[in-house]
This record gives sequence, C-alpha cells and structure tokens, in this order.
Amino acid sequence: MDLAHLVTENNENQLRQYTDAAAVFRAYLRAVKEAAGVRGSMFWRELRGVNTLIRTSAAGAQRSLGPESEQTLAIYASFMKRKEQAEQRKKSLALKLDEMRKLNKVYGVGRAPQVVVLLLQSMEKAGIAEQFLTVGTHALYAYESACGVRVGTDALATRDMDLLYDTRQHVSFVTSMKRLDSSLIDIFRKADKTFRIRSDQLQTAVNDDGFEIDLIRRTAIDDDPHPLPMSTKEEDFWAVQVPSGNQLVSGRKFEQMVVSPRGDMALMRTVHPLDFVRVKTTIAASTQRDPIKRPKDALQAQIVQRLWDDYLVHLHSAKGMSTSQGGNEPESA
Repeated sequence: MDLAHLVTENNENQLRQYTDAAAVFRAYLRAVKEAAGVRGSMFWRELRGVNTLIRTSAAGAQRSLGPESEQTLAIYASFMKRKEQAEQRKKSLALKLDEMRKLNKVYGVGRAPQVVVLLLQSMEKAGIAEQFLTVGTHALYAYESACGVRVGTDALATRDMDLLYDTRQHVSFVTSMKRLDSSLIDIFRKADKTFRIRSDQLQTAVNDDGFEIDLIRRTAIDDDPHPLPMSTKEEDFWAVQVPSGNQLVSGRKFEQMVVSPRGDMALMRTVHPLDFVRVKTTIAASTQRDPIKRPKDALQAQIVQRLWDDYLVHLHSAKGMSTSQGGNEPESA
C-alpha cells in the first residue's frame, strides 16, 4: 500500500520550534525533579535546652538531625542553598516553558488532542505517570512527533485513550494514592472535571464531550492483584485484562514530548514502535477482533513500520530496553 499521502513532513519553522520547545521541556522536567529532592524544610528548635536541627518532609513529618554542630550547620546551609537554587531554576524554566507554549500555538506545532495532553500532565504532577503507558491509536502522536511528521487522520480517528497499567508497580502506585488521598478518576478530573466512571464498564471513564479513557492491564500472573480496583474510593476504575497486555508492559519503552493545538506539552510514555507494529499486526489478523476495527489496526501497523524505516533510522542500533525522545473494546485487547 502507498502510504505517502498519509505521512506529511512538518515545515522548517515547526521543526525548529518543536526542537527548541523540547529542549526547554526536558530542562523543566529535570528542574521539577531537582526541586522534589529538596521538598519540605529544615529549621532549628530548642529540645531539652539544646538547639536541634529538624527536617520536615513535604507531608509534614518531622525528624531530628541532631544538635547544633559544625556538621548540622553545614547540612542546614547546604540544604537551604540547594532548595533556593532549585526553586529559582524551576520558576525560571516555567516562565520559559510558557513562552514555548505560546510559540507552539503560533507555529501550529501541536497535534495531540488537548484532553490527552492534560491527562498526561495530571498523571505527571501526581507522580504516577511512570506506572502507565499510552497504547493504541494515541501512541501515534508520540511516534509522529519523534519523526517530525503528521500522520493522516484516517489512522488517528478515535474517541478513546487506552492506558496500560503496569501491575508490577502496584505497591508504588498504592503508596502514591495514599499520599495523595485520591482516586485515579479524581486525578483525571484535574484535567477535565466532567470525567465519570461508566456504571456498566468500570474500566472506562467518559467526559461530557464523549471522550473515553479505557484502563487496561496484563492478564493476571504471579502475584498480580486480581480483580484490580485502582483505589479504595467508592468511584474509581477497575482495570480490565487484555491478552496483549503482558507483551506490551514487558517490552521496550518509548518516550516523547507531545504537543496540543493550544501549545501545551506533556511527556507521553508508550511502547517501542516495533512492539506497536508487532501487536497491531497480530490484532489485525485475529478473528476475535472486531472486523470493523481490523483494517485500521493493519493501517496503523503499516504506518508505524514506515516511520521506523524512514525516519527513526538513528534508533535502529539502540540496544537498550527504552528509547527516550524529548464497554468499548480497548484497542490493545
């Protein structure tokens, strides 16, 4: 099949702006991580008549670091200096990032749906983004961004986003949920307050625009919790098992900055392009797959294979397991 009409290269201005924005975005993520390393505070308190250094966590927990001495004075000075520098760098880069957002919009850099970018941002802010992969159709936004091209709408038309939950990281996820005292659906509501869990499909949430989020997982093996509610809250997702889940969650990873039409940016974590091709090709050939969806599965596999062959040549020799570049039946079922 001739796919030339389905892949259009971005113009020079768009390519340059995306590159500049990605550099600022990566620096901002590093600054956020650095600032997180010095969350909380330190202060001096008199305990039993002795001036003592106290470390306070972001959650408010306190612990003593010892009485005033040359060592604790140095610890205090170092911490406060690092905290000030980290906060200043984060603030400065946040301003630069907002400038990049405006330029992204001016040059028409963004293509990923606004709701998708906001959902990714919400997960990142909550500290749970690394436990999920964006799979299915929306992964194409990461691949096309890495290639500096635009894939035709025939291959991208969808109103649902598949999120693959990595059950191997369940303990870390539960810890984050307890720290936040939140549910997964509440985190998504920070992106769009109209999201609601479907009463007939607890793995699916839908907003007032009819956009859906499907939460999927690998088939339960070993010590995987099953069935799997995502929190103890009354309303929240229950992740549904899909046959391709184990292959997807165990495969190589691919990370890429995606941009919305409004210029907002987020890091999309997804599967390696070749793993996407392999899974989509298998699904397209399956007699268990909805026959209406099978042609698009095959088309997406062909497009991503072409992107890999023609635009991602520099990654062909990569040996690592991950690649970083700046209800309804789930698609990956």
